[in-house]
Amino acid sequence: WRAYHLRTSTEKSCKQPTALSFTPLQGYILEKLGICSMPRFVRFLQDRLTIKNNREVVVTDLRFGTIPVRLFRPKAASSSLRRGILFYHGGGSLFGSLASSDTRAHPRVLAPLSLRYRKAPEHHYPVALTDCLNASIHFLKTLEAYGVDPSRVVACGESIGGGAVALITQTLVGRRDLPQIRAQVLIYPFVQAINLQLPSFQQNQNVPFLSLQLMMTCVCSYLAIDLSWKGAMLKGACIPRDFWKKYRKWLSSDNLPKRFRSKDQQPETLAPFNEAAYLETKHILDVEHAALIAEDKIIAQLPEAFLVSCEVDMVRDDSLLYKKRLEDQGVRVTWYHVEDGFHGCLVLFDKKLFSFPCSLNIMNALVNYIKGL
Repeated sequence: WRAYHLRTSTEKSCKQPTALSFTPLQGYILEKLGICSMPRFVRFLQDRLTIKNNREVVVTDLRFGTIPVRLFRPKAASSSLRRGILFYHGGGSLFGSLASSDTRAHPRVLAPLSLRYRKAPEHHYPVALTDCLNASIHFLKTLEAYGVDPSRVVACGESIGGGAVALITQTLVGRRDLPQIRAQVLIYPFVQAINLQLPSFQQNQNVPFLSLQLMMTCVCSYLAIDLSWKGAMLKGACIPRDFWKKYRKWLSSDNLPKRFRSKDQQPETLAPFNEAAYLETKHILDVEHAALIAEDKIIAQLPEAFLVSCEVDMVRDDSLLYKKRLEDQGVRVTWYHVEDGFHGCLVLFDKKLFSFPCSLNIMNALVNYIKGL
């Protein structure tokens, strides 16, 4: 009953008329009229959001090559080097901007750097990940210029940005020419698009703000996959049997804690293998798109992690599988599960009338964790 109450109350709250729900609707109308695409309209508005005046923080817009970044620094002088935070925003590769991530410039967090990567549908993989990686490397090479302690750099991201954190920290493993990332913070991250039959996918596919339809649109747009293959992807028809046999140990719901496995859920079953679907979608099986299936020797070298999962979230189980993946290789994980949380709720932090308790709770947990490093 408690789970039902949490789910229905969150769904009702999310369905209230907010700017977040009206903006995509207006975008869809403009798209139907042939004026501009919905993602472009939403990003246009996000880019023009006014930066909130915070007397404690200096905001500076920069460019690392062609990549726009926004640096937040406390005005108060410091006698020592500060923490540095690389922040990768969410938005499913379609949405998000520097302005939309300004709420993360919490004065207690200290010196975050937010970057804006290029997005779908204009740009497909690997553009967004390459932008994030290049900007991260540039920042790591120039920490002294920003007064950042090389031993206290944190990579932080939400949603697809959390997936970027996982992939970037894996990519940087073994780089001796760069300062080592101190910790990785993954907020309800996407870490795979292979097993789309996990319990959370079945339980939460119609919950705002991330529905199954929106998620598949984002995945297919980012990976340049025609949406007509959505059914094959959902049923696992594009997964070769030898691949599933090899990686099931990391991808299966068998790896989830029992309380997240409902008796009513449908068992994971792969539809008959469809070679045409495989050839059109096979890049979802690459480790460059699925941090969860990285080799043990890579996972074992990753920095400690702070992992946020939300109960009412279609990708909740991605977080749980990645948590187990890290812990099995001896990586320290601090897990923060939000019973009344939903995907994207951190975006509503400090939005006053439209804010949720879970948003503030996640922000406070993040701040406390980072301050403790």
